[in-house]
Amino acid sequence: MSFAVVFPLVAQVLLPLGLVAWVGSRRHESRLGWALAVLLAGAALLAVRLAGVWLVVPWYLPLVFAVLLVAAMVRSFPTIRKRPAFPAGRHLLAPVAAVFAIAVLAAVITGALGGARMPGVPFELEPPLRGGAYLVVNGGSSSLVSAHVKTLGAERRFRPWRGQSYGVDLVRVDATGRRAHGILPRDPAAYFIFGDTIVAPCAGRVVESSDGLADLPVPEPDREHMAGNHVILECAGHWVLLAHMRHGSVLARAGDSVGTGEPLGRVGNTGNTGEPHLHVHAQRPGPPGMPLGGEPVPVRIRGRYLVRGARVSW
Repeated sequence: MSFAVVFPLVAQVLLPLGLVAWVGSRRHESRLGWALAVLLAGAALLAVRLAGVWLVVPWYLPLVFAVLLVAAMVRSFPTIRKRPAFPAGRHLLAPVAAVFAIAVLAAVITGALGGARMPGVPFELEPPLRGGAYLVVNGGSSSLVSAHVKTLGAERRFRPWRGQSYGVDLVRVDATGRRAHGILPRDPAAYFIFGDTIVAPCAGRVVESSDGLADLPVPEPDREHMAGNHVILECAGHWVLLAHMRHGSVLARAGDSVGTGEPLGRVGNTGNTGEPHLHVHAQRPGPPGMPLGGEPVPVRIRGRYLVRGARVSW
């Protein structure tokens, strides 16, 4: 089983279950110890919910864990032992460790919530996909909710991709929260979003299009062609990238004029992608030789600033 599967199962399933079981099953030495256990479990659940990428396990699982935590609290409170509220000596180690862990988790929660703040004036777009329910995998202004934010760094290697810093990655999910037939199938066609029609999110002119790369097995990214098959639109002075399109599906050509909602191609699995998804971002025009190196611009899609974990239906 690959790391891409094992890590989410541990961080998003086993760890929360372990913390809930700890709250509900052990005999706590004092009310202070019980309260710290509850705070630690609650903070961990919230941090995982906000910062976690919900692909291997469904996005609603934290809600289930929250209900279980409340049940564990009700069950364990009457069992608290009648001990001093403030432990001393060697018994002080566990509360201190719990407070430290809660502080670390609070920092993660604060950073993730901060990612919901728009970093500037947004560019308004219409949905680039239609006819489905979609989950935001990356989106926001903090590295805790979007892997793209790291390209804002000063390192030279990020400069050609700076425009993607406030980009949004979307996958399609069904009513049960699944995004594919299986946990991590290698066939890109097993993912529900594969082949979905991509439409122009704004009216403008096609600056660049590419459609010569084959769709890759999952998870085998192509780091030499980061955007894969793609289209760049110029809309109202902004460049809008729609990336990772399916081989042979791109309809737009450089110089074409397109209207909002006009089909551009289909979702594929080309370029730097771990599995089929649509990447969309807005930026200022890129400098010569670096079309994706323009200054990033946050986007709102149908009036909504999308952050990791958000769900939309268009």
